[in-house]
Amino acid sequence: MHGTSLAGAWKLLVFEFRSEGQVVFPFGMNISGLCLYDTTGHMSMQIMRGDRPRFAVNDQLAGTPEEVAAALTGCISYFGTYVVDETHGVVVHHVSQSLFPNWIGSDLVRFYRISGDRLIVSAPTVQVRGHLMDAMLVWERLRPVEGN
Repeated sequence: MHGTSLAGAWKLLVFEFRSEGQVVFPFGMNISGLCLYDTTGHMSMQIMRGDRPRFAVNDQLAGTPEEVAAALTGCISYFGTYVVDETHGVVVHHVSQSLFPNWIGSDLVRFYRISGDRLIVSAPTVQVRGHLMDAMLVWERLRPVEGN
């Protein structure tokens, strides 16, 4: 089933990691994100720091190593297909392509619940810079654009 409750566009409100009572905002508080689930089973997700520095030149292939590193480490982006188990609140993202090459061909398991127009998502514990952390994201459903 391609989760009719998930289908739509979602804007990121919160992106945080929790570990041993501490809350870490990996991209700071100035973030931007969009997650799309369509009714045919395809999905796409992007999360970006709002304060990523611009390149000195207007050519994305001519950035300095420092500019490229800052752009890369301030962005999560992938797309693929998804399956959802609404009974258990689990969605699995089958990653076709990703900015992080290690995710290509993998399945990312996410736990979710919907409360009104909010989608609360958590991920299994992951290692982040040597620390085990739990990810939590809050998304807000976007309404259709007028005239479309």
